[in-house]
Amino acid sequence: MVGGGNIDPWSSEQSTDYDRMIEQFGLTPMELGSFPNPGMLHRRGIVFAHRDLDVITDSITKGDPFGVLTGLMPSGRMHLGHSMVIEQVRWFQDQGADVTVAVADLEALATRGTPLSNGRETALREYVLNYAALGLDSDKTSVYFQSSRPEVQRLAFTLGKRTNLSELDAIYGFGGDTNLAHVQAPLVQVGDIVHPQLDDFGGLRPIVVPVGVDQDPHLRLTRDITQKTNWFNVKKRKSGGLTVALSVQEDNQAEMGVSHSGRIDMDSRAKLVGNIVDSIAELGFSDIKSNPKHGTIEIPGATMADRSRIRIMLLQIERDLGGLGLMPPCSTYHRFAVGMTGDKMSSSKPESTIFMDDEIESMERKVKRAISGGQPTVEEHRRLGGDVSKDVAYQYLQFFFESDDAALAEVKSEYESGRMLAGEVKQICIDRATDWLIDLKQKRDQMEDSVADFLAPDAI
Repeated sequence: MVGGGNIDPWSSEQSTDYDRMIEQFGLTPMELGSFPNPGMLHRRGIVFAHRDLDVITDSITKGDPFGVLTGLMPSGRMHLGHSMVIEQVRWFQDQGADVTVAVADLEALATRGTPLSNGRETALREYVLNYAALGLDSDKTSVYFQSSRPEVQRLAFTLGKRTNLSELDAIYGFGGDTNLAHVQAPLVQVGDIVHPQLDDFGGLRPIVVPVGVDQDPHLRLTRDITQKTNWFNVKKRKSGGLTVALSVQEDNQAEMGVSHSGRIDMDSRAKLVGNIVDSIAELGFSDIKSNPKHGTIEIPGATMADRSRIRIMLLQIERDLGGLGLMPPCSTYHRFAVGMTGDKMSSSKPESTIFMDDEIESMERKVKRAISGGQPTVEEHRRLGGDVSKDVAYQYLQFFFESDDAALAEVKSEYESGRMLAGEVKQICIDRATDWLIDLKQKRDQMEDSVADFLAPDAI
């Protein structure tokens, strides 16, 4: 529940205490200093936190493969809030990522009662067409439907053995009246998030998922489950370096050199550990210390910056031995853009947001009625200035419509000083939004016959 220990990813409520969220959910604040070529949302602090983004930036720097996954709920019209995710997806794609888009038609059926046929129509007409217009590259984008990709469902079933109802209840706050399809939906999302790592869908590589912080429950569940499946754990040594530890599980005892009686087969264990040591040495490390009996390999010369490539190497060994070999997903988190009426943007509340296909007149009417940060009178405003933290028009310039940082800074300065009135800020927002909507419509018209180019083979 918002404001408590849980965040409900299906709720219409939202919290904006981002510092508390960072602390409570163990997120890492964004630091642009180590971030290559930051985009507009990064520069402005709108993307404010992450999990393991260093893995992705390392891939970008080295030119190694990585992917980005996003999903869409095909149950309503696409609005500005959705475009924040696509802006980030496009940025990752520009840095070299392949893009996988999950159409959550099974989740829409389970949680919102949307028939699969309706979900497909909405996804193609309302979302994929706008994704194309917003600049995604069809050659590097693959859109699929949950209902037509059985590999996702099988993976969800397999990974479901690694969690239980108590854990799901702790994360999502499910109650006794929660229908079982709704309970299953998060596990299908786990399958969505990790399946791009399967050999048939791009192979082993880091995957980053850009989301609003309200979607973090899905990422936490996925990370918890995938880490439970890993046969090898890589941790920081107290005295410096890294330690690799074998994780003996019910379904890997033979591969870990454990006999049916529970005794360690030292020949099998030594062979496994020796193979790992040889693989680590090929990465350029020496002075490797192994203890086959205890199932540990110490790498004193490794640093936390080396952890990702060591972990990928170990996951490949796991796959070669018959395991799943899945990396926990990386993720980024963005702030919420406030709705026109002061609450959350919602497709079910047309006055709360600007839709991708809004007429200019409709957009203008909404902006003029939007909550402002101006003072009650002109005299007070000239004396006290405007409050950009409350002003919807300014925030929409910041989040969506004004790409020039210097121009945005000037509006902020003029408004906060009282030299610019709230109505003037709204007019600037209207002008920029008009250009944005016209350009988007033109691109939609151009891309209308190209939607099928974005679909995966099993989505056609």
